[in-house]
Amino acid sequence: MRDHVTTRALQAIAAIVMIVGVSACASAPAADTPAGRAGDVMPTSDDPRVGLAAGVGNAAEAAASNMRLVSWTPKPAQLDSARGLAFINSDLAFKGDIVYQGNFSGFSIFDVSNPARPTLLSATLCATDQGDPSIYGNLLFISAESQRARTDCGMQGVAEGQGQSRMRGVRIYDVSNPRSPRLVKNVQTCRGSHTHTIVPHPTDANIIYIYVGGSSQVRDAAEVPELSCSEGAVAENSNTAQYRIDIIRVPLNNPAQAAVTGFARIFEDLPGSPGRGGVAAADVPAGQRRGGPSGCHDLTSYPAYRLVAGSCGSFGILLDATNPERPVRLDAKSDLNFSLWHTAVFNNAGTSVVFTDEWGGGTSPRCRITDPERLGGNTILSIADRRLTQHGYFKMLAAQTDAENCVSHNGGLIPVPGRDIMVQGWYQGGVNVFDFTDPANPVEIAFFDRGPVNAETLVMGGSWGAYWHNGYIYSSELSRGLDVLEMLPSEHLSQNELDAAKLVRMEDYNPQSQPRIEWPAAFPVARSYLDQLVRNNGLPAARTTAIAAALATAERASGSARSDQLNRIAGELDRDVAGARDPNRVRAMAAAVRKLAGGR
Repeated sequence: MRDHVTTRALQAIAAIVMIVGVSACASAPAADTPAGRAGDVMPTSDDPRVGLAAGVGNAAEAAASNMRLVSWTPKPAQLDSARGLAFINSDLAFKGDIVYQGNFSGFSIFDVSNPARPTLLSATLCATDQGDPSIYGNLLFISAESQRARTDCGMQGVAEGQGQSRMRGVRIYDVSNPRSPRLVKNVQTCRGSHTHTIVPHPTDANIIYIYVGGSSQVRDAAEVPELSCSEGAVAENSNTAQYRIDIIRVPLNNPAQAAVTGFARIFEDLPGSPGRGGVAAADVPAGQRRGGPSGCHDLTSYPAYRLVAGSCGSFGILLDATNPERPVRLDAKSDLNFSLWHTAVFNNAGTSVVFTDEWGGGTSPRCRITDPERLGGNTILSIADRRLTQHGYFKMLAAQTDAENCVSHNGGLIPVPGRDIMVQGWYQGGVNVFDFTDPANPVEIAFFDRGPVNAETLVMGGSWGAYWHNGYIYSSELSRGLDVLEMLPSEHLSQNELDAAKLVRMEDYNPQSQPRIEWPAAFPVARSYLDQLVRNNGLPAARTTAIAAALATAERASGSARSDQLNRIAGELDRDVAGARDPNRVRAMAAAVRKLAGGR
């Protein structure tokens, strides 16, 4: 169809979406292999997401479990894929009731104060590829790495000999008026910016840093004479623009002065990789073997814990960013079963991290009946003493067709107290939600999926990324637009847990710069822990029934009578810990009840 990307464009888009110079190392030690798995789990055809009818826009047949579609908003005309391959949507960022949606040729800004009817505030046309956004205050940052991207945002491309008109790096916009974004600065980098991540200065509120995920070829020095853009191995050229992440320093009171302040060589002395994509390094002909990562596809910061997770091709890397200008590698993991370590999401406690595997670069069907769980899905690693230990795998296992690009992609946490729950986009595998509280045994609990854009031909579409923000899930659909979804209560997720999640309100939310979630003092928070104790038999049924009745009595009371009753409940919970099957959750509930009582 004329208004969508077809297979004739897949080779071109693959070069845009998956620009990473990473692979297996030649002589590799064995990888850490998660225990407890007898073999690969394969997708199933026994699922309501299988066999959905195709359709353009929102016309495809849809299947949902424990969530519903609240609204669908098509792409604005300026950024519609009818204009070609380079108009697919990318990632999202959030500020209050505003959603910023990236696009390979610009970005859109929506008012979602009524999630059932998002309102387009503006659409900015500006070639970028892939246009990943982040918001900080009134500044919007957009990644750019396209050869066609210009410093003036023109769409005519860059003529031969006019390389200094090319923009590859991070664009900074003033969006204090979201109806009229204003370009403030183009910060050039040597390899462009495929993605980027915000790392705030730990003590100076006026300074933030941008860690650049850039892994394409090094630019010709003539294009950017102000930069030192040289190639080569580090041993031969200490100034090489490869094998590093660039760091941009942004003074918020004068963003026009933003500039590359340095770089971090986080790949030195990495252990060998066992291979990737299920192919052992030893099985790759010597002439076809490539070295380890020369850049990171994505970096996810967690400022509250001074951590950054680097998704760097053949490795997942954990960094200490206590000094944001000089991050230090703490640990690194490689896995024969992963093709491209792509994105990371920490749990709220900073004790585990989910890494995704973009096998096939996002342009290929990787969720077919013959595609195993251990390729193109997620792996969960625990973090203890700032070291990584790999546990289970998780993949969306509803078999998709050859006409549906599908693989694990971007997502974020759903703020349910006491549990690690993530929502995630799978391109044309749709959106799903899974619980990884037990990192060795993740479990799917909800999904939403449409049929393919085209039943016969692979046409690019699906959810680039899906994120919970202030009570709703927002999904950036590559070809169709913007989806707003809502979670529904189920045997997996109670109404109290959903109500507690909806109490968490965020102003700025950038999924690749995770905020620490904090819950207010509220009865749904305490009852969330109680529901979990009932669900997992963490306390005897007689006790959970009694606690529920006591909470109801306390809620009907007021003033000091309420506080006294809540403190009494908390004290009883303290005594329950000794005989509980789930003592940690009992402790967490006691703390939530004390907070509700006004204590500590």
